[in-house]
Amino acid sequence: MRALDRLRRVRPVSTPPGPRAAAWVPYVMVALIAVASLAGLAIRPGDQTNSGSADYVIVAGAPGLRWDDLDPRRTPTLWQEASKGSIGWLSVRSAMRVTCPSDGWLTLGAGNYAAWPRHTTGSRCEPAQPALTQPDAIGANLTDQRTVVQNNQDRLPYGAVPGALAESVRCTYAFGAGAAMAAARPFGRVDKYQPSLPVDTGGLLSECNLSVVDLGTVSGAGAQRQAQVQAADAILARVVAGRPQRSLLIVAGVSDTERSSRLHVAIAEGDGWNGGWLTSAGTGRDGYLQLIDLAPTVLTALGKPAPENLFAGRAATVAEGRPADVADAMLGVHNADKRAVAQNAVAGIFFTVLAGLQILLFLLTVPVMVRARRHAGPRGPALPSPRLVGLYELALTAAALAIPAALLADATPWWRSPHPAWVFGTVTGLFIAVGTALIRLAPRYGRTLWPLGAAAGIAALVVAVDLLTGARLQLNGVAGYSAVSGGRYAGVGSVGLGIFVAGLLVLAGTLAQWINRRWRPVVMVLVGAVGVVMVGSPYLGADPVGAIAVTAGVCVAAAITTGGWLTFPRFAWAAVAGLAVTIGFAVVDLRRAPAEQGIVGRLLTELANGTAGPAMQRAAAANGQALLDSPLTILAVGGVLMLAFCQFSPWGGLNRLFGLHPALRAAGAGVTVATLIAGVLNGSALTVAGAAAAAVVPTAVLTTLRVLLHAADRTRPEGETDGPGGPLLRTDPVRTG
Repeated sequence: MRALDRLRRVRPVSTPPGPRAAAWVPYVMVALIAVASLAGLAIRPGDQTNSGSADYVIVAGAPGLRWDDLDPRRTPTLWQEASKGSIGWLSVRSAMRVTCPSDGWLTLGAGNYAAWPRHTTGSRCEPAQPALTQPDAIGANLTDQRTVVQNNQDRLPYGAVPGALAESVRCTYAFGAGAAMAAARPFGRVDKYQPSLPVDTGGLLSECNLSVVDLGTVSGAGAQRQAQVQAADAILARVVAGRPQRSLLIVAGVSDTERSSRLHVAIAEGDGWNGGWLTSAGTGRDGYLQLIDLAPTVLTALGKPAPENLFAGRAATVAEGRPADVADAMLGVHNADKRAVAQNAVAGIFFTVLAGLQILLFLLTVPVMVRARRHAGPRGPALPSPRLVGLYELALTAAALAIPAALLADATPWWRSPHPAWVFGTVTGLFIAVGTALIRLAPRYGRTLWPLGAAAGIAALVVAVDLLTGARLQLNGVAGYSAVSGGRYAGVGSVGLGIFVAGLLVLAGTLAQWINRRWRPVVMVLVGAVGVVMVGSPYLGADPVGAIAVTAGVCVAAAITTGGWLTFPRFAWAAVAGLAVTIGFAVVDLRRAPAEQGIVGRLLTELANGTAGPAMQRAAAANGQALLDSPLTILAVGGVLMLAFCQFSPWGGLNRLFGLHPALRAAGAGVTVATLIAGVLNGSALTVAGAAAAAVVPTAVLTTLRVLLHAADRTRPEGETDGPGGPLLRTDPVRTG
């Protein structure tokens, strides 16, 4: 018998083939998901080129000209050109926060963000009055041009070269002082110049292949503004009458005229520019164009190559789908300028109020959490009443739904109201109430993780649906981005990215808790891969840097979703997986032509040729400004402090929550990594992290409170109460013996 026992002990135990084979399935699925994500990121729209060509290009600029200035009776020429040609909203961003006329004309001629030295800081911009001389009867010289070029090169982080457009064409003709700033070469020479456009042009517009005409500045309001617009229309009528055959006419409101940013007129009319929306690869949005796009558009129309590494803009193209009537396309409910102005005013109020209310709610929740922790002695505080806990749960749920509700509110025309802030607040409050009611009335509301997972799912769903439908809620939306600022025109913004990533990973964490521990990484990677593709695809989120950040967060979350610490082997595998997707996408992007590369390819190209310094300087400056100016910084810091209290204080239950639900700890780590990387690389500092904190920290606190109450919950035998010492304190005498 002993020999038989020894044989039994040494006999190898056979393992069924099924489980051993199944152990490889999660890893195979993770690899396939990573490959699918890379394929989704690598697909880009084909390069669009405009079929029109021209022998001459005429750029007619009017600083301050907006679409609501146009009228078929008062400005018949402008209205006619807009009806015949391709139109769009022009963002006049320059190297200055507000683009004054001198900055706008200079940026037009540089094809990059440029600035003219300023001497005053009043409420209105200075007129464009450069010092120029006319040594002959042909051209002119801008005496300060060399100094301006040097200042833009040495003091500004954009690498702009004023005059780069003029250097790329054979000859320029400027009519007006402002036009001379756009038509001057880097050393200050304007090939041909006249102070104004003559009444009889007499073939002047065909003497050079590029003519720049100053239509005059439009500023102020009322009758004064209408008179200036009519004067500009009269000059444009002379341009139209004297333009040569096979010419492209571009009309642009090249700058602001007050210390506030607006959207302006952009019209292109000529062969191949008949109807449709103006757009460019730089905006990615039909109907939107940048001021820096005009210079490459001019060269493309003339068949000239763009100067290497000097232009920041992309050539304009035409997209179909524009209403035939200009009023239907640009005014009324489609007035993007009016909506952007309202958005700029309301966004600061909304996020400031949200930050204040969430911080106040966290402070009020701390005493409730202290009471929720079960105390050992008879002198501890009583447990909070179920009614009080229920009120706090509703308030925390509502706080988590504030930003998704604000996104939904942007689907309504609140900005057309005389009191847009109040209307927006009312509509947002209604959506918050509806979302909170849906979560509260759900049959699974009593489950510990339900409010956290449901609120996260709503946040991710709202952003996902918006991206699938063209990101219309985020464009000029309070919880989105403004076309006036010129940072983004399509895809996912910083706020949307924050709540989308947080909602998606937290939702993945709650779903992963329902399945076998071994398959949790697959769930995390599968859900995360959807997020990577949606954020990085040029058809959806159009944010490859954000996709790289999400990839890093998903890899970290998948590495620790089964529990345990982020050990070096786990970190190594997560880093390898993240780098594989990132490098694969970068390689695909680098193989494209320079003009077709995304931001990742351009950054790597600049790093390779040693010209990435200005880009890094811009990112650092943008991070510093966003860190100090954005109320979302307060939300990020406040959320971190509240979570730290929940985890490290004696009254916090976050450690217990993470111990019971390790996939949620993994989701939290992934959200932290993704939002911090995205914020730093996109130049928005803690904006992404602040949006994520606003969306998930309130319900995380709610879940922690539930865990504390569950830990204090005990079945009370007869005679026991929830007295001052908590449960299990007996009120009858203890019998002995």
